[in-house]
Amino acid sequence: QVQLAESGGGLVQAGGSLRLSCAASGSTFVIYYMGWYRQAPGKRRELVASFISGGNTNYADSVKGRFTISRDSAKNTVYLQMTTLKPEDTAVYFCNVKTMTSEYWGQGTQVTVSS
Repeated sequence: QVQLAESGGGLVQAGGSLRLSCAASGSTFVIYYMGWYRQAPGKRRELVASFISGGNTNYADSVKGRFTISRDSAKNTVYLQMTTLKPEDTAVYFCNVKTMTSEYWGQGTQVTVSS
Protein backbone atom coordinates (compact mmCIF):
# COMPACT_ATOMS: atom_id res chain seq x y z
CA GLN A 1 0.00 0.00 0.00
CA VAL A 2 1.13 3.50 -0.85
CA GLN A 3 -0.37 6.68 0.51
CA LEU A 4 0.04 10.03 -1.21
CA ALA A 5 -0.25 13.46 0.35
CA GLU A 6 -0.44 16.41 -2.00
CA SER A 7 0.04 20.06 -1.19
CA GLY A 8 0.96 23.36 -2.78
CA GLY A 9 -2.09 24.29 -4.81
CA GLY A 10 -3.74 27.64 -4.62
CA LEU A 11 -4.72 30.80 -6.42
CA VAL A 12 -2.12 32.67 -8.42
CA GLN A 13 -2.10 35.40 -11.03
CA ALA A 14 -1.07 34.71 -14.59
CA GLY A 15 2.69 34.73 -14.86
CA GLY A 16 3.14 33.57 -11.31
CA SER A 17 4.56 30.38 -9.88
CA LEU A 18 3.55 27.52 -7.64
CA ARG A 19 5.27 24.39 -6.44
CA LEU A 20 3.26 21.25 -5.87
CA SER A 21 4.47 18.50 -3.59
CA CYS A 22 3.46 14.86 -3.36
CA ALA A 23 4.83 12.84 -0.48
CA ALA A 24 4.56 9.07 -0.66
CA SER A 25 4.46 6.80 2.34
CA GLY A 26 3.93 3.11 2.93
CA SER A 27 5.52 0.60 0.58
CA THR A 28 7.57 3.24 -1.18
CA PHE A 29 10.39 0.86 -1.99
CA VAL A 30 8.35 -0.64 -4.82
CA ILE A 31 7.60 2.66 -6.59
CA TYR A 32 9.16 2.93 -10.01
CA TYR A 33 7.14 5.76 -11.53
CA MET A 34 5.90 9.12 -10.32
CA GLY A 35 4.06 11.73 -12.29
CA TRP A 36 1.68 14.64 -12.30
CA TYR A 37 -1.66 14.81 -14.07
CA ARG A 38 -4.34 17.45 -14.21
CA GLN A 39 -8.03 17.58 -14.89
CA ALA A 40 -10.20 20.58 -15.62
CA PRO A 41 -13.98 20.40 -15.14
CA GLY A 42 -15.61 18.46 -17.95
CA LYS A 43 -12.30 17.37 -19.43
CA ARG A 44 -10.29 14.19 -19.34
CA ARG A 45 -7.35 13.79 -17.06
CA GLU A 46 -4.09 14.47 -18.88
CA LEU A 47 -0.44 13.86 -18.22
CA VAL A 48 1.51 16.96 -17.25
CA ALA A 49 4.92 15.57 -16.36
CA SER A 50 6.40 12.28 -15.30
CA PHE A 51 9.61 11.05 -13.78
CA ILE A 52 11.16 7.63 -13.58
CA SER A 53 14.39 6.51 -11.95
CA GLY A 54 17.25 6.77 -14.38
CA GLY A 55 16.76 10.42 -15.14
CA ASN A 56 14.07 10.23 -17.79
CA THR A 57 11.33 12.82 -17.76
CA ASN A 58 8.36 13.54 -19.96
CA TYR A 59 6.31 16.72 -20.32
CA ALA A 60 3.15 17.70 -22.07
CA ASP A 61 3.87 20.06 -24.93
CA SER A 62 1.74 22.73 -23.30
CA VAL A 63 4.01 22.96 -20.24
CA LYS A 64 7.46 22.41 -21.71
CA GLY A 65 9.80 25.18 -20.70
CA ARG A 66 7.52 26.29 -17.88
CA PHE A 67 7.11 23.28 -15.58
CA THR A 68 9.78 21.13 -14.01
CA ILE A 69 9.32 17.80 -12.28
CA SER A 70 11.81 16.75 -9.64
CA ARG A 71 12.08 14.43 -6.67
CA ASP A 72 13.68 14.10 -3.29
CA SER A 73 14.52 10.45 -2.74
CA ALA A 74 15.16 10.85 0.98
CA LYS A 75 11.68 12.26 1.49
CA ASN A 76 9.95 10.07 -1.09
CA THR A 77 8.51 13.24 -2.54
CA VAL A 78 7.93 14.41 -6.08
CA TYR A 79 7.55 18.07 -6.94
CA LEU A 80 6.12 20.04 -9.78
CA GLN A 81 7.59 23.51 -10.10
CA MET A 82 5.24 25.58 -12.20
CA THR A 83 6.31 28.95 -13.57
CA THR A 84 4.80 31.42 -16.00
CA LEU A 85 1.39 30.07 -15.16
CA LYS A 86 -1.46 30.67 -17.57
CA PRO A 87 -5.23 30.61 -17.02
CA GLU A 88 -5.40 27.43 -19.09
CA ASP A 89 -3.29 25.72 -16.43
CA THR A 90 -6.26 25.93 -14.08
CA ALA A 91 -7.19 22.41 -13.02
CA VAL A 92 -7.05 19.91 -10.23
CA TYR A 93 -3.58 18.41 -10.19
CA PHE A 94 -3.08 14.80 -9.17
CA CYS A 95 0.03 12.94 -8.19
CA ASN A 96 0.31 9.42 -9.56
CA VAL A 97 2.67 6.61 -8.62
CA LYS A 98 3.03 3.13 -10.04
CA THR A 99 4.30 -0.12 -8.61
CA MET A 100 4.61 -3.47 -10.33
CA THR A 101 1.11 -4.38 -9.22
CA SER A 102 -0.83 -1.17 -8.62
CA GLU A 103 -1.12 2.51 -9.27
CA TYR A 104 -2.11 5.15 -6.75
CA TRP A 105 -3.57 8.61 -7.01
CA GLY A 106 -3.33 11.54 -4.68
CA GLN A 107 -6.44 13.36 -3.56
CA GLY A 108 -5.82 16.24 -5.94
CA THR A 109 -4.91 19.84 -5.31
CA GLN A 110 -6.62 22.79 -6.96
CA VAL A 111 -4.58 25.23 -9.01
CA THR A 112 -6.39 28.34 -10.16
CA VAL A 113 -4.69 30.90 -12.37
CA SER A 114 -6.38 34.25 -12.80
CA SER A 115 -5.90 36.45 -15.84
